[in-house]
Amino acid sequence: MKAISYLQFDGRAEEALAFYEKALQATNVKMVRFGAFGQDPNAPLTAEEQNMIMESRIEFSGNILMISDVPPFMQAAAGEITTGNTVLISIIDADPEINKQCFEKLSEGGTVIMPISSSPWSESFGMLVDKFGVMWKFNSDASKFLDGFVD
Repeated sequence: MKAISYLQFDGRAEEALAFYEKALQATNVKMVRFGAFGQDPNAPLTAEEQNMIMESRIEFSGNILMISDVPPFMQAAAGEITTGNTVLISIIDADPEINKQCFEKLSEGGTVIMPISSSPWSESFGMLVDKFGVMWKFNSDASKFLDGFVD
């Protein structure tokens, strides 16, 4: 299990990714857009939302920084992106059972944004805001997903 810094943006993730890539002299950059999964007829994305970054990772000096956009449909549940809530703690590459246990404990007194469950990109994915207002994201297959999706 790893905990890493994860930055969230309101449509500016690609700009931020390019900025941090250069500023931190990144050695490896991977990115996937929301549109890579096609449309869900029950919740279609606009062309702008499809072009937003769903997940990205830059590696620099032995560190990892992840960056994504939070489209309007996600902001309806997670809250509007404003200065101060653009950072979350992301638990990546953990065993799904450990994810579930930690998720359940952290969600006590908090708000579950996305219940922990299987998704097309992760065996164990979920998001919550704990009782102190800290946002947590769990993704058991974060590294595998980006490594398998983007060369």
